[in-house]
Amino acid sequence: MQLPRPLVLFGLAGLVPQAICLALVAQGGPDRWFALAAGCCYAAVILSFLGGLWWMAGLLGGVRAGWIYGVAVVPSLIGWAALLPWCFGWRWPGPSLAVLSLALLISPLVDRALGRHMALPAGWLRLRIVMATGLGAMTGLIAIL
Repeated sequence: MQLPRPLVLFGLAGLVPQAICLALVAQGGPDRWFALAAGCCYAAVILSFLGGLWWMAGLLGGVRAGWIYGVAVVPSLIGWAALLPWCFGWRWPGPSLAVLSLALLISPLVDRALGRHMALPAGWLRLRIVMATGLGAMTGLIAIL
């Protein structure tokens, strides 16, 4: 079974907000701080979304192994922790962006492990690698600019 075209298109379109943030950060100027914050928030939200996706995939796939449900909670905790510096009024998002970048880049490893316990749609892992690499790399670039 091939992935539905809308799934692929909307999945890849999910890279656009981070690309806009990256462009604004690289450009500098008055929108730089907004773009740093927005890029960090977007990466945290998407990471949390992945955790929910893994939870539901495991549930629908009949995965009994408890590790997937434990791992599925971790992205939300990482995203929450990455946003905490703003709660304390700290202004430098670089470390948070770096952590989010790394988490996004390694996230397809969970999909691969999940695929050993249940059938994943053909092309899913390839699409996840493209999306995770794109978002993770852009988040990393925002962190270092």
